[in-house]
Formats: sequence, structure tokens, C-alpha cells
Amino acid sequence: MKLTWRIWLLIIVLILSVLAIQPNFFTKGVVVKSVDINSEAANQGLKIGEIIKEINGKTIEDKEGYTIAMSEIAFNGEDIKIDIVTNENEYILFTNETPKITVENIPSTNIKTGLDLTGGARALVEPEEKLNDDQLQDLVEISRNRFNVYGLTDLQIRGVSDLEGNKYMLIEVAGATPTDLEELISKQGKFEAKVGNVSVFEGGAGDISDVCRNNAQCSGIRSCSPTQEGYGCNFAFVIYLTESAANRQADTTRDIPVDESGQYLIEDLHLFVDEIEVDSLKIGKDLKGQATTQISIQGSGTGETQEDAYLNAQENMKKLQTILLTGSLPYKLNIVKLDSVSPTLGGEFTRLILLAGVAAIIAVSLIVFFRYRRVKASLALLITSFSELVIILGVAAMIKWNLDLPSIAGILATIGTGVDSQIIIIDEAETSKHLSLKERLKRALFIIVASYATAVAALLPLYWAGAGLLKGFAITSLIGITAGVFISRPAFADMIKSIEQ
Repeated sequence: MKLTWRIWLLIIVLILSVLAIQPNFFTKGVVVKSVDINSEAANQGLKIGEIIKEINGKTIEDKEGYTIAMSEIAFNGEDIKIDIVTNENEYILFTNETPKITVENIPSTNIKTGLDLTGGARALVEPEEKLNDDQLQDLVEISRNRFNVYGLTDLQIRGVSDLEGNKYMLIEVAGATPTDLEELISKQGKFEAKVGNVSVFEGGAGDISDVCRNNAQCSGIRSCSPTQEGYGCNFAFVIYLTESAANRQADTTRDIPVDESGQYLIEDLHLFVDEIEVDSLKIGKDLKGQATTQISIQGSGTGETQEDAYLNAQENMKKLQTILLTGSLPYKLNIVKLDSVSPTLGGEFTRLILLAGVAAIIAVSLIVFFRYRRVKASLALLITSFSELVIILGVAAMIKWNLDLPSIAGILATIGTGVDSQIIIIDEAETSKHLSLKERLKRALFIIVASYATAVAALLPLYWAGAGLLKGFAITSLIGITAGVFISRPAFADMIKSIEQ
């Protein structure tokens, strides 16, 4: 078979797709999915995403090995030393209880799966008020911060809308039950700042009139410098208190002495959300006993590189700004739809669907063989169909799209339309002998492109239909038919041309 530039393009895209999927079957250990706030592990710096390799010198190969290693540690009411080695660092914990860490087996590929396959709870939430896009985005940011405060890190939360323009918030939490999710959505999310045991001000318009954001004059990263562990960056932004909150702050700080540095008070400003401390800040000596309505909030971020530290500081600043601006949800929410998904049923369902898809491709290839009596053409159809599947999964891995059941359905639909297009190419190559082979294949590709335009027009509304619940079907279908029309099917036409000549 002659390798034309179209076939070479298909081969290159296939290689790039495999690299994006990045099969990983040999790395041992478990990946940290969550670490409880204020736990010993969190205080020592263990982060989400690190891979635990050893516990007390014992090699950890999978989740079962992690569970066994932890069960062998005898907690007798006294602090026990636990040595945890990860792919990034070594942590020594002294605790009298099992570390509050959630782990999972290391993913075998970069392909991410949605709630339908991993299991958990999903809620479609509608604000009582009509929101514009900016208000919806603020609601998503505030809600995401609240869920992170409660230690729910394996979640997806995004704004969606339906074809009528109604705005919703879609929340998916892996490993949670509908009752857990409903309880978290219904929480007020109260923000409170304390000095010692005294409440100085609370979030929202009652105490905070404004927070400086997106303005370099009063908000931003101020400096970055090397540290012993890498780099550190400092940020600062201004908040504006109401007069009553300013007077309360003055009364609270009036009798607090200055620390040894001569720059700050000995008491810190502690920030709480629903009575859980999320951060603490130094109080400048200039604020001692002063009823000022303008306060500079400072903080920092760290990282191995200056860029990592800068991004970390930026993320911490945005988080604080969001908390201080409102602290609680600005709109009352109604749960429109609440679902529970079993990971066992989801995984089994997906396995059966994929097996059915593979069986369908093989069956169609056999039908093509018996219809046209051409082994090479049947093999070319089989290879092209599997190529389209790999390309779809590769692009999904590149854009970090979570594959859910609608996405799987979109992949199977795409393979089906791909097979139809390839049969058209074979049929045109076999018939209309009064035309040249080149003209016949050109006519077949014209039919395919026209069909592609119709499919795109039909799929675009599905992107918004059902408040975004069908978005996965639309995205994987669009990826598949686009790759098919511009990459795999022209390559298939060249394969057939080479076979026929």
C-alpha cells in the first residue's frame, strides 16, 4: 500500500493521540485524592495528587496495599511515628489515629472519567433569581470554594444553561451520597473573622462593603523571592469595611500589644467558614485601635519554581477575595434534580457498551467482506474505525474532558457514522465504472462532507440541551466526526484507491 500524505497524517495524529492518552500500567503506589484540613498530614505539607510509594519502609503498590499497611500500625492512644514517602517528598507524621487521607489507585491512562463511571452524587441546582453570565460565574466560584473548604476536592462544578436561557449550576461529587450533597448545598457558608475569640467582622454587605479585585493598584502579587524549599510570592489586596465593622475592629485591637518584630500585633486575624478555620493573617501595628474602613490583606504562595509560586499565590489571593467578598451564597438555591450513581453499575455498563461497539465494528467488517469479497478493504475499514476511537480518546485526554455515559454514547454514534461513510467510499469505488476512480472517490467525499455539515448543525443545540447534561454526547460526537471527515476518512479513501489500483 502506498503511504500518501493523508495516510501519514492519520499515523501522526494516532501517535499524538496515544501519547496524550499515555498508557501507564507499571507505576506503583496510590494517588492522594484528599487530605483533611488541619490534619497532621495537611500540616506536614502532604498535597493532593502526590503518589504514596512507601509507608514505614513498606512498598505500596496499590490501594489494597495501602489499607494493609495502615491496618498494621497499632494506635494505642499515644502519638505514633508514620513515615510516608511520596514521589515528591518524605513526610513524618506523629499521630494517635489513622491519617485522614483518601487515596485511590493510580489511573492507568490520562483519560478522565465522569461521575457516571466513578460513582457519587450529582445535583442540578437553580438559583431563585434570574442570573446573567457574570453572576453565574461568581456563584460557581463561591460554591467551589465552599466545597473545597469541606474537603471535597474530587468534584466538578460548572455553570450550565438550557435552550431557553435559564441558568443552572451542575455539581458532581465522586464518592458522595445525594444526602451528603443536599446537606452541603443547603449550608449557609457563613464567613467570620476573629481576633482571639472575638468576632471582628463577617462576610457579606453587613460588614464588608467591597473587596479590591482585578485592579493592580490595590490588588496583586507584590514580590517573589527564593526560599529554602523553592520560591515564595507575596500578595496583597485591600478590603473596605463598613463603619460599624471598623469600630468593632478598633475596640478589639486597642489593648493588644505589638510583637517582637515591631510590625504586627501578637494576635492574628483568623478567617473561618462555617466555623472551620481556612486561614490566618497578621495584623499590622498601624491598625491597633484604629477605626479604619480600609484594610490591606496580605498572604503568600509557594512552589518549586517562581512560576509555580506565583500561580499558587494568585490562587490563594483569589480564594481569600472570594471568601471575604461574600462568604455565603448570594442567592437562594433550589435543587432541580438530584441523582446517585453506582460506580459498579456505571463501570459494568460502560464495559458492555464498549464490547458491543467493538463487536459491531468487527461485524460490519465481516459484512463488508462478504458483500465485496475484499479482505484488504475490510481490514482498512477495521483499522480506520479503531483509529477514530483512539483519536477521540486522545483529544478527550488533551482537553481533560471527563468521559461520562453521554460521552460514551457519542463515541459509539461517531463510530457508526464513520462506518457509514467508509461503506459509501467502498461502494463508490466499486460502482459507477464510467467515472475515473479519482472522480468516484471525490464524489463519495463530497457526500461525507455534506453529511458532516448536517451533523454539526444537529449536534450544536445538544451542547446546551438538558442544561448541559448532554454536553458530553455533543463534544465527543463533534470531535469524532471532525477527525473523521478531515483525517481518517480521506486516509481511508487513499487506502481504497491504493487497493483498487
